Amino acid sequence: MRMRDLAGVAAAGIGLAAVPFFGLPAFYESFLYLVFHWIVLAVSWNILSGYSGYFSFGHGAFFGAGMYTTATLATKAGVPFLWTLPAAALVAAVFGVALGAVVFRLPRLRGELFALLTLAVTFVLATVVLNTPIDGGPGLYLSAVPLPAIGPSPSSTFYLLGLALALTTLWIAREIQRSRLGTGLFAIHDDEDVAEVLGVPTYRYKLAAFGLSCGLAGIAGGIQAMFISYVTVGETFSIAVPLNVVLMSVLGGSRHWFGPAVGAAAVTALLYAFTAGDYAVAGRAAVGLILILVILFLPEGIFGELIGALKRRRASVTPAVDASDLPAPSAAGPGKPENRPLLEARGLSKAFRGVQALAGVDLEVRRGEILGLVGPNGSGKSTLINVVSGHFRPDSGRILFEGSDLAALEAHCIARSGIARTYQIPRPFAHLSVLENVALPAMFGRDAQARPDAEREARRWLAFTGLAGKAMSLPGELNLHQRKFLELARALASRPNLLLLDEVFSGLTHAEIDDAIRLIREIRARGATIVFVEHVIRAVMELTDRVVVLSYGRVIAEGDPRAVMREPDVVTAYLGKPRA
Repeated sequence: MRMRDLAGVAAAGIGLAAVPFFGLPAFYESFLYLVFHWIVLAVSWNILSGYSGYFSFGHGAFFGAGMYTTATLATKAGVPFLWTLPAAALVAAVFGVALGAVVFRLPRLRGELFALLTLAVTFVLATVVLNTPIDGGPGLYLSAVPLPAIGPSPSSTFYLLGLALALTTLWIAREIQRSRLGTGLFAIHDDEDVAEVLGVPTYRYKLAAFGLSCGLAGIAGGIQAMFISYVTVGETFSIAVPLNVVLMSVLGGSRHWFGPAVGAAAVTALLYAFTAGDYAVAGRAAVGLILILVILFLPEGIFGELIGALKRRRASVTPAVDASDLPAPSAAGPGKPENRPLLEARGLSKAFRGVQALAGVDLEVRRGEILGLVGPNGSGKSTLINVVSGHFRPDSGRILFEGSDLAALEAHCIARSGIARTYQIPRPFAHLSVLENVALPAMFGRDAQARPDAEREARRWLAFTGLAGKAMSLPGELNLHQRKFLELARALASRPNLLLLDEVFSGLTHAEIDDAIRLIREIRARGATIVFVEHVIRAVMELTDRVVVLSYGRVIAEGDPRAVMREPDVVTAYLGKPRA
């Protein structure tokens, strides 16, 4: 299929490349070049901002870096125009990666703060260029720079350059969307913290997307510098560039690789139609009105809504899956727990603004057992799960998993070592289907399976949890019971050695609790090692081999469930001290 798609794109490219040789007037060639130019900028912006949700207003900065790289090299260093384009891409990409290497390390710089920071970078770069010999004030003239005769005329040369770059950019965006990188970026878009815990190397993926986005914008800037032949700071670093690319991407649909191209073509044609009729201001007002209407009534964009409608019309055909064919989630076989520890926590501490959530916790999880982690609200149970899974970094202490210390590892490295978890409040990726939610940890977990294998793995666990019929649904269409089981299927799909279950029974009815107990027993029968955080005491008594009781971040008791729950300290922790 990939080769067929590539052949189709190549055929379309050859057909469009033949247009200048039919004697098309220069005006139309220039107009089509501008359409291709905006397609490149919109699609390249979308690779980071549309896919990962890191909304950037700084695309004009990287576009401008490319323009000034080409203008400077061509006018001051005598470098041939085409040779300046790789340099324009490199300068813009290095600039973007350098910025991202700092910004993406700071969790607070997300959402609006990231957007404002990238906007500020545009004005900072403009000030630097204006007040250095790069520009100096009067701008740079490229009218004397020779243009290579790629087409039969200068306008056709720009047409062909724009066409080649637009097709390349679209192909890159398409390949990213269908790749492991694209899956990771979409997960980052919905919930970055959960994506990291499931094995997605979020920092590296954001950096790669940012570098590609900036590099493509830099090449577009280099070609545009030659097209306009006079480069100034005021026109280059205008706020209109990022506003236009945002408008085009949102209008077309930012969650599909082709959506921004649809938006770019529509907006460029609309603005030209009004400008040609001496109603430029009315044209911009019409574009703004259309954008408002799209946001209100077509939140997925024009192309996104069309794709969504086609998907809804297709009958969801789920391949038959035999749940008994499921692989064991751990290497250990079923049977009694072993005395060998799988996980050891030593002196684990974690505080939040002076509140000591964990205070020197020592804990041992043995291979093949179900360990119950119980205690009153605020005792540190979920914090312990968060620290072990890498969601939080411990302040002190060690976490030994199969002999390796996890305390200093990134969360995605912990996931790949063989640890998976669920969340007390389900946190599925809202814009990914149920199948895609479960396939993601199979792609990024311990075995790092290819997408087809990961989807087969996901279908097995969906059958196991009774969600096979919901494979193509979005998580928002599921009830709480189903979302809890989705969390469980997602955790199991990575084939973990250690499964951390955080209150999987909370909010369920008695019948649903019975279903969940049955599932966990089946998971145990396959040899899983489970740490089980729960307030439903019936489930704790029926399922666990040992329990550990936490209170105020400290271990106050551990051992046989029935014996431990009768200890005076445990009763006091749950019920308080009796008063006369």
